[in-house]
Amino acid sequence: MHDPAGTLRAGFAEIEITPPPGTCKVGWVKRIYSDRVLDPLFARVAVLESGGQRLAFIQVDTLSIRWTQVSDMRRRLAAAFGFPPDRIMVCATHNHAGPAVTGSGDALRDDTYLETLVQRVVACFGDALARLEIAEAGFGLTHEWNVAHNRRVVMRDGTARTHGTFKDPDALCYEGPIDPEVAVLGVRKPGGAWIGCLVNFACHATHGGGDGTLSAGFPGVLAQALKSAGCPATLFLNGAAGNMHTANPSKGGEDPGMEAAGAALAKDVQAIWAQLTWRSSLRLSSASRTIELPFRAITDDEIRGTARGAQRFVDPRVYDKVIPALVAKIRKQRTNLAEVQVFFLDELALVGIPAEYFVEYGLQVKEAAHPRHALIVGYANGMVGYVPTRAAFARGGYETTFSRSSKLAPEAGDMLAQAALTLIRSEP
Repeated sequence: MHDPAGTLRAGFAEIEITPPPGTCKVGWVKRIYSDRVLDPLFARVAVLESGGQRLAFIQVDTLSIRWTQVSDMRRRLAAAFGFPPDRIMVCATHNHAGPAVTGSGDALRDDTYLETLVQRVVACFGDALARLEIAEAGFGLTHEWNVAHNRRVVMRDGTARTHGTFKDPDALCYEGPIDPEVAVLGVRKPGGAWIGCLVNFACHATHGGGDGTLSAGFPGVLAQALKSAGCPATLFLNGAAGNMHTANPSKGGEDPGMEAAGAALAKDVQAIWAQLTWRSSLRLSSASRTIELPFRAITDDEIRGTARGAQRFVDPRVYDKVIPALVAKIRKQRTNLAEVQVFFLDELALVGIPAEYFVEYGLQVKEAAHPRHALIVGYANGMVGYVPTRAAFARGGYETTFSRSSKLAPEAGDMLAQAALTLIRSEP
């Protein structure tokens, strides 16, 4: 078949990465060992090629992905397939019901599983490359108001409560907005069957995190529903979801569950599919920059967890055990490296942020990037922890309470946004 320069070619693939029962889980700070598999976990790869340029997305159904793991994957993929490392974006769905890919509180990192994960990602990447075929792409969006909610409630004393509810008479208002955008890049054979799609939406995926269940959460429900509708592989790219959650404070913290959340998003995506217009080529490019984010100035009250608005979940003793080593690291290291990466696909700019980025920053980048259509891909290419707004730091709450997952200075969010916008504006 004639394949003129600029014609889009695409390959999607997935591979199961479910660990065996008995694996230590992560995402609930305390140590939990899995005892059953509710549904399988996957790694998924999408490779796009057009005009002599290539981009690749890797999505894993895990809580996070560390920079060292991303570097290892990129190194192996470059060696095995000659794929440019800077053209690979690796992101996690932020699934809390998965294996311990990092240490968190009492949860211990499972290095044996991590090696298996990397090996399977490499195999899946090779499969996606082998599946490259002439394709066409369509981009569309809708707005979803019932899945994600801002989980931070401002109280009358000016503090914020993470997972506060309006059943509390001292609850005043939501601290901030949500990002209702559901964005889809669909890829199909010319005029024919689905090859795969990318779905971007901002919301924590915490279902099943506190028990022995292994599950992919609502992103897994979404992917399975779309597979049943004819799409072989769906990559869920979580957004600026640091303060987004399926639990609804206005309904006393009611959570419809992962099945309902995934089904609602699947319905949204299929409605978008029906309205897509298709293009046979994409202008592809990328840019990235590594910046140094400052750690916060630590007070004795922060170390003890007694700062105004501090909110520790689970057992406070878990925090106390890990904080001395964290303080020593901060005083020695002083900054935390963070890679900001942007993939350009025609008018789209997909911004990889290695953090639990607050939604306010995601919306700020989207607005300032106009006329580019920016989408935030959180939990990408590493993890520096929560990046709350300056206002959130003043109010407290779980996301700002000093811990391994919240250690950066208040200016970190603005620094990441500025780096992203500089990269977006640098693309001609």
